[in-house]
Amino acid sequence: MWSYDKRLQFPVKIKNPNPQTAKIVISQLGGPDGELGASMRYLNQRYAMPYKECKGILTDIGTEEPAHQSYP
Repeated sequence: MWSYDKRLQFPVKIKNPNPQTAKIVISQLGGPDGELGASMRYLNQRYAMPYKECKGILTDIGTEEPAHQSYP
């Protein structure tokens, strides 16, 4: 199904760490507007959907969202 290689597509060298920018990036992954929040919204909406095809699409999208995240 999925295989995850823990290597970056491009090499990254951080010369000057910036905690404010890091806070914004992390909030996009796990904050209320982040990928995990979006995944939960899609999966919760599927229970109110009257059409089976649309339920399947919401399930697919909701389960795909966490695949975008990469945790160390």
